[in-house]
Amino acid sequence: MKRTARNISLVDSLSALSDAVRLRMLRLLDREELSVGELARVLQLPQSTVSRHLKLLSETGWLLSRAEGTSSLYRLVMDDLAPESRTLWSAIRTRLDDPESADFGEDLRRLRAVLDDRRLDTKSFFGRVAGEWDEVRNDLFGGRVTLQAMLPLLPKEWVVADLGCGTGNASELLAPCVSRVIAVDQSEPMLAAAARRLGAFVNVEFVRGDLEQLPIADGHVDAAVCILVLHHIPEPQRVCAEMARILKPGGVALVVDMIEHDRVAYRQTMGHRWLGFNAPELIRMFGAAGLVDVRLQALPSDTEAKGPGLFACTARKARG
Repeated sequence: MKRTARNISLVDSLSALSDAVRLRMLRLLDREELSVGELARVLQLPQSTVSRHLKLLSETGWLLSRAEGTSSLYRLVMDDLAPESRTLWSAIRTRLDDPESADFGEDLRRLRAVLDDRRLDTKSFFGRVAGEWDEVRNDLFGGRVTLQAMLPLLPKEWVVADLGCGTGNASELLAPCVSRVIAVDQSEPMLAAAARRLGAFVNVEFVRGDLEQLPIADGHVDAAVCILVLHHIPEPQRVCAEMARILKPGGVALVVDMIEHDRVAYRQTMGHRWLGFNAPELIRMFGAAGLVDVRLQALPSDTEAKGPGLFACTARKARG
């Protein structure tokens, strides 16, 4: 929290207490931290009026404020008042707690209702920050927290093949959550970069190999992932067949790649063999590889992303 003004004169502080509405506000904010909207509900006043009074009380040193999302929350904190203001407020508060004060009694009743709503319905919080909730969460915890929190859902005993691992970003997420990761790439420089990145993990094996002829035994892994690689492969059907071959019965294949697009320049600028894939193609390739329960889902687009849309396609190797 921070105070909005410093070096406040005693005259200014006393002047701020000359209005009954501001006294009611201070009494409420001595009890609870409240937003402008919550105060308006308790006092039954327009938010513009409440905001005007709050500004004066803040400028004269009576209140502290802090930002929460797009809103500001206000509180009177006795320990942060100037010594003379603290003494004065203690005396005034005693008088305001007079049970015969009808106005303040109604304020407390409505305050209890507002606090009950806050406890019983999270809308009183999310209503203040809904428009920026993802941004607030990312600022507090980072943009990858949701994904990282869900990864421990993977069975700890799994062996996972990261096909076309590149510099190891997928392997880095998987390694803490599974028994073993086999990171495969045909590029020695990529494998070297991945090995440097994942040097702290003892359960990652780096293997140089062609994805169309994987150096992994039949039925060896519980899951095989191929993330943003398939569009570089001359014969993607063979990669799907290899994924099926190395999976254990019941194992899962995951392909993440681009939805079919028309950015032909990608062939020259980035060496793409395929301009993405459509759903029937993926379903056909996985089906031809003998995989079942094929599911394809378009992924939400990042508003700052410049590339084509992405999909995630999963399939399972039959147990029987």
